[in-house]
Amino acid sequence: MTDGIRVLLVDDQELVRYGLRLVLEAQPDIVVVGEAATGVEALQSVRRLQPDMVLMDVRMPDLDGIEATKQISLRHPDTRVLVLTTYDRDEFAFGALKAGAAGFLLKNTRPEELVAAVRAVRAGDSVVSPRVTAKLIEVAVPHLERPDVRPDDELSALSDREREVFVLVGRGLTNGEIAQTLHLSESTVKAHVGRILAKLQLPNRVQAVIAAYELGVVGAGGLGSSAP
Repeated sequence: MTDGIRVLLVDDQELVRYGLRLVLEAQPDIVVVGEAATGVEALQSVRRLQPDMVLMDVRMPDLDGIEATKQISLRHPDTRVLVLTTYDRDEFAFGALKAGAAGFLLKNTRPEELVAAVRAVRAGDSVVSPRVTAKLIEVAVPHLERPDVRPDDELSALSDREREVFVLVGRGLTNGEIAQTLHLSESTVKAHVGRILAKLQLPNRVQAVIAAYELGVVGAGGLGSSAP
């Protein structure tokens, strides 16, 4: 299939790769172009196969998923990476998001959610629930050092309304929840989020959540909270 979404599966467990392949290849618009069991194999396969996206495990022998993601993002910017993780234990998955991953999926994700995620990331969207992303960051916060930043300088390009939206994105609210909180339509919120990403030069919503923490807009206690 030449027009399908080309996916590379990277996981050190053969059974996991087999299950992912069965789910994805049942779809007419998705093709699994290869598999890799280590980070080094993943880099070699991306260079050879040029997939649209990689489903990347975090913990693997010889080169972990974080470093593999970083190198893929640098060398092959057109190939997007989705991290496979169990967020309640894989604190290091946060590093993969920092390394340029488009998002992450839980390994117990339902088949239909996996398929929807692959299609969404191919369309350039973020593929994870902001609330789940916020939960991962909350787990990882104790392992991070917040950089010395001045949020007023970084956020000066945002309007007052965009700052409000940015805070709520950082707290893990969905567009619908933000719309309800600020008494706006979802389409208006979506437009605000798009402008925020553009002004802050962030590739996706996942990175916006990270930026909100790093800039001090939200703290560990605020992540995942639905309160404004």
